[in-house]
Amino acid sequence: MATITPTAPEETTSQSAALSPDFKNYTSPLIVVTLLFFMWGFITCMNDILIPKMQQVFTLQLWQAMLIQTAFFGAYFIVSFLYFLLSTTKGDPILKIGYKNGIIIGLLIAALGCTLFYPAAILHSYSFFLMALFVLASGITVLQITANPYVAILGPPENSSSRMNLAQAVNSFGTTIAPIIGGYLIFDQVASADIVNADSVKMPYLGLAALLLLIAVLIKVARLPRLEGTGKIETGAGAVKHPHLVLGIICIFMYVGGEVSIGSALINFIKLPQITGLTESEAKHYLAFYWGGAMIGRFFGAIALSTFKRLGKFVVIAFITLVTFLTVYFLYDLDQALIILGLIALNLTVLLLARFIPNRTVAFFAIAVIGLLLVGVIAEGSLAMWAIIAIGLFNSVMFPTIFDLAIKGLGRNTSQGSSLLVMAIVGGAIIPPLQGLFADLSGNLQLSFIVPMLCYAFIVYYGFAGYKVRGA
Repeated sequence: MATITPTAPEETTSQSAALSPDFKNYTSPLIVVTLLFFMWGFITCMNDILIPKMQQVFTLQLWQAMLIQTAFFGAYFIVSFLYFLLSTTKGDPILKIGYKNGIIIGLLIAALGCTLFYPAAILHSYSFFLMALFVLASGITVLQITANPYVAILGPPENSSSRMNLAQAVNSFGTTIAPIIGGYLIFDQVASADIVNADSVKMPYLGLAALLLLIAVLIKVARLPRLEGTGKIETGAGAVKHPHLVLGIICIFMYVGGEVSIGSALINFIKLPQITGLTESEAKHYLAFYWGGAMIGRFFGAIALSTFKRLGKFVVIAFITLVTFLTVYFLYDLDQALIILGLIALNLTVLLLARFIPNRTVAFFAIAVIGLLLVGVIAEGSLAMWAIIAIGLFNSVMFPTIFDLAIKGLGRNTSQGSSLLVMAIVGGAIIPPLQGLFADLSGNLQLSFIVPMLCYAFIVYYGFAGYKVRGA
């Protein structure tokens, strides 16, 4: 089977200039690329702030507000599907233009989408906002198709799951601070205004557009290794001949749908009288805990799935736990710091039971999420709230690890397989409105968490059996 080989910097295209992975230092390129993971994490989590904001501005039902996620993640499906069709007829575009150019194109499209928020606010049009989100997500889709396999391939194969988790941990840092920064700019800054409008989203998204353009310039001048195949560019749908990839596509669909649905409903869930009755401005801090848990868990995953010695893994994990505890203590209070410490202990217990094996970790974490969702559905008050928040810790390693398991053994079909996996992120467009519709029809938002619970049931199957690489 043909392979993808790290070669000379992007500007040098000659195969004869290939450099051996054993002698190439990939630290600098990884730092540059992981910056992209931070940006799209931040932007994606801003949707959770937009949902309650747009509900206020346009007087929407929950399922209508959830169309924000449909527009955003629908772009993942459409753009990735078009990429797949192009790769089957003309050959893989990324292998032709290079990962660097693909990243720059994605950044420019995403910047355009952010800029469109300004006229959308002026026109006071919900449809225009949805279109802007679609364009923004189209750019992020291109980034996902290029950056995910780039990180997986950029280094020794045995460390690919660790690198993916590390990059996704940086992604989760973006999702962690987005509720705080976005909530402050969009909610707190206009809390005293008498008229409810969408003007508060103008400057935050123009700022994001400027930052994306700046990153595009940095990527342009950076010297990134070129990853190219060892043979001719091939056409055809070779990726779908791998059963573990096909099941991985379904698994990514279920995971993203479940994760996004929970995050999208969390602020409204926390606002329920039987849970806490907090306002949006107060609840945003707990949304940050949810996404922050994913960040901490991914750092744990990067360490646990690395080639570090066992003692070294425990030392680093203990250090991260201590830093997390102290951070929450100084930013909030001792009670919340102790709660977070307890949730981390639960997460590490399940991680130990999985014995640091990637597929087992996915399966065990999915089982834990199902249990936490049950608590969130049945219990009330702080117990129910913290059970749902704790899911972030267990979501942590799922996307990068499932992605890595699904593209193993694809060779020259890696980018094509990546486009299909990114296409499956459309689960984030479909599952949230289904949960919103369930909540609207039943009049019970708490019970609606049964919808993502079904998603995690499939993830359990993939972690135990579906991940196995079989002959194409």
